[in-house]
Amino acid sequence: MAQIFPRNANTLVKAGLVLGIVLLPVLALTAVWFFVWSDWARQVGEQYAPGQPVPYSHQLHVKGFGMQCQYCHNRIEEAAYANVPATETCMSCHSVVAVGEESLAPVYASWENNQPIEWNKVHDLPDFVYFNHSIHVAKGVGCSTCHGNVAAMGETGAWKVQGLFMGWCLNCHRNPEEFLRPKEEIYNTEWEAPENQIQVGLALKEEYGIRSAHQLTNCAICHR
Repeated sequence: MAQIFPRNANTLVKAGLVLGIVLLPVLALTAVWFFVWSDWARQVGEQYAPGQPVPYSHQLHVKGFGMQCQYCHNRIEEAAYANVPATETCMSCHSVVAVGEESLAPVYASWENNQPIEWNKVHDLPDFVYFNHSIHVAKGVGCSTCHGNVAAMGETGAWKVQGLFMGWCLNCHRNPEEFLRPKEEIYNTEWEAPENQIQVGLALKEEYGIRSAHQLTNCAICHR
């Protein structure tokens, strides 16, 4: 009877089993990373900018006109959330600037109809995560630490520059001195940490009365 399998069939089967045992966990971990932790999964980057009903350019307003974050997001120093601007805020300028501009039609319609503009959220934390903007601003955490250099974000709107993983937040809570900045730099979206950041950060940590890492990593700080 003729031989059905080649002489190296057993070797090939054994090699296949070994490769399967080795590769399957690697492929499984890669899939988990891609679908859970990757920038694609967290929609980080300009390509995932949600778009807005009005083509608002942070680059034009912040860098071009020198407007600070709190002019539009005027609750960040006193509230847990960073509010989107009311139409009244937009009209404080656009009642006399760029009047009749086609791209601003939703602003004028909102004003005339007394209906708020439905802005699209860029950062949307899970319901089980509590984040307070005001305490972070008060303790020396600048806007760009989480939101990036919004002054460079054009008419595609704003987008995520951080995945906002729990581990990323915990790293800041464990080592706040790496991220703290002087209060006059809080709204500077182009701020960069100095070479002696740790030394400066430790001094600011004491000045701001920031609690210990043990307290800041208590589950109840963010999960309530």
